Amino acid sequence: MDIKDFDPDGVGQANGNYFGFPFTAEQSRLVLVSVPWDVTSSYGDGSSFAPDAIINASSQLDFYDPVYPGGWKEGIATVPIDYGIQEKSTFLRPEAAKVIETLEHGGNIIDDMLLRRRTEKVNEESGKLNDKIYAEVSRWLAAGKIVGVVGGDHSTPFGAIRAVAEKEGEIGILHVDAHADLRDGYEGFVHSHASIMFNVITKIPQVGKLVQVGLRDVSEREMKFAATNRKIEIFTDWQLDKGRYEGESWDRQCSRIVSLLPDKVYISFDIDGLSPDNCPNTGTPVPGGLSFGEAAWLLNKVAESGRTVVGFDLCEVSPSADNEWDANVGARMLYKLCNVALKSRIKM
Repeated sequence: MDIKDFDPDGVGQANGNYFGFPFTAEQSRLVLVSVPWDVTSSYGDGSSFAPDAIINASSQLDFYDPVYPGGWKEGIATVPIDYGIQEKSTFLRPEAAKVIETLEHGGNIIDDMLLRRRTEKVNEESGKLNDKIYAEVSRWLAAGKIVGVVGGDHSTPFGAIRAVAEKEGEIGILHVDAHADLRDGYEGFVHSHASIMFNVITKIPQVGKLVQVGLRDVSEREMKFAATNRKIEIFTDWQLDKGRYEGESWDRQCSRIVSLLPDKVYISFDIDGLSPDNCPNTGTPVPGGLSFGEAAWLLNKVAESGRTVVGFDLCEVSPSADNEWDANVGARMLYKLCNVALKSRIKM
């Protein structure tokens, strides 16, 4: 279908693209890179199937968004999915699961040569994936595109964050999540979904600020690490609730959160930052969390503040075989992220 024949108010197009848009990458301001990878999940898995599920659900969206009406006309393109990534993930997931199961039963990786080899293999292939995503995102950034990553587990955007940081210089990260992801090599996996922000803070020097929102399942070691690192600011679920209960509006809280971010912002959005009614099948659901509307309000505050969204990711959507709800919510949050990124490029 040609762009001139696309009817945004017509029947959703099941054309293999996010939202059924007809745009090519060359015609688009923004491109979406899918990473169907889910190897180190420590509880539930399935997020490697998220890109396809979100694409399928996204054809049912209507495109008017009050945050940025008509923003889609700037072009949102889908980079073809590399299913070799998913095949590798499917192969490695049982290897990682055996390591995790051994640890959960009191075993020790150091004493088991086979488990050590499995751990090394997962780490090696995860490193290769990071390099692959780094190269892919760097290519699109060089072409002048805004890049959004659709995971996959939350380890997947590391290469993208690195690419954006190298291109843009100093950036801040707005991290919406139930978890801090500040563990140093969780369960033996250097590139664990639970280690993404530890790796970002310790390995990407251009990241000057990490602002984490919605945390409610955090280890003591992570909290100590955050407390001693001047780059990290945390807004736990408890702190946000306390503010609300004491009469502070959500808008005011969002303003405080955004005020801590520098001019250039990368948004890393783990779907479990939302309340579990929005994502019941995500790998590590936690009671509490943001409503969909609260999250959307926070994202829009970033764009309205005059800051530029230099990239984003959406991770940990785990589609259910018999219910499209997780993919449905994921598709709508992805659309919000796209529009906020595009809107942030409009300078008053």
